[in-house]
Formats: sequence, structure tokens, C-alpha cells
Amino acid sequence: MELYFSPLACSMATRIALYEAGAEADFTEVDLKAKRVADGSDFFIVNPMGQVPVLRTEAGETLTENPVVLQYIAERYPNANLAPWDSGGRHRLQQWLSFIGSELHKLVFSPLLDAASPAGAKEFAHAKAAARFARLESYLAGRDYLLDRFSVADAYLTTVLNWCVPAGLDLSPYPGVQDYHRRMLARPSVAKAVGEERTLYAAAQSRAA
Repeated sequence: MELYFSPLACSMATRIALYEAGAEADFTEVDLKAKRVADGSDFFIVNPMGQVPVLRTEAGETLTENPVVLQYIAERYPNANLAPWDSGGRHRLQQWLSFIGSELHKLVFSPLLDAASPAGAKEFAHAKAAARFARLESYLAGRDYLLDRFSVADAYLTTVLNWCVPAGLDLSPYPGVQDYHRRMLARPSVAKAVGEERTLYAAAQSRAA
């Protein structure tokens, strides 16, 4: 199994899931600005969209899109209990993966983190953020996780919440979300993934400079 990733990008959610599962995998770094793999090859050959994560399975299949990749890991390693197996539980998992991907990742964070976004797009994203974080704040009250236990949805949400500082989003009005994020960052799999990718990100920034 091979994960194409970029440091601190949304692909870190898959790294967290792999660590939770105790899975063996190769990690191949991608320069998303240059669209080049670490060996210098054209990343568009791997994924025509030029985005991470990309997971190459043991069977040679290539999977893209975070919710799909994360659910594949959960299914591939069922003993890790990274997803519920009953129908209702799976629907709730898909609900949260969709919320994180569409309402947070794409609607809020993508415009704020993209240097090419016009000022109007950033203002729109800021305006939309409050209702979405308020939804999280209300839902997480009295809960440790998005579902009954740690799941791939938590891996994705934690990864996205890591972007609040560079995106200029203040979580102080949402203490429940802040507490959730702190708890997730203390989880061994998350701490390992974040520590490794911060080091890789710093190295990439140094090379670019």
C-alpha cells in the first residue's frame, strides 16, 4: 500500500488512520505547487486532478478523494474499529465525512488557504465559518468523538482543524471544539502524524526558500 501525501494537507487524515490501524504503508511525498512526486515525476500521471490523498492499494488500484480513501482503510483493517458496521452507524459516518469535506474543507478552508483566492472569496468563507463551527460546538457537547468511538471522521476533522491558525480562524468562541481538538492532538496516532508532517513541511519550506 502506498499513500501519496503532502505535509499537513488533508492526506494527513489517512496517515492517522493507518497509524491507528497499525498498517504497513509506503509514504510518497508530493509537491502540490509543482505537481511533482518526490522522485521528480509528474503527479498528474498519478492523479489527473493533482490532489492528495491518493492511495495505491495492494491490488494495484488507485483511490482518490478523502472520504473514499478513509473508508477503504477502515474496511481494510476492521479490527481497528475505525468505522461502524451497522447501517445507521455507517450513515452517520458518511454524514460527518460529507460535512467535513464540503462544509469545512472546501467551503471554508480552501478559499482561506489558497493564495490565489480573491478577497471576496475569503470574506465569503469567513462569513460561512461561524454557522459550521456553531454546529460542531453544539454537537460535540458531552461527546468525546463524532461517533461512539474514534473513527476516520475524527482523523479528518482533526486534520482540518489544524488549519485554523494559518487560515486566520479563531476557535475561542467554540470551547467545545477547542477541547475536542486538544484531545485529538494528544492521541498517540495523531501526535505521531502531526509531528512527522510538521518536520516534513518545515523541510519542504526550507527547500523552497
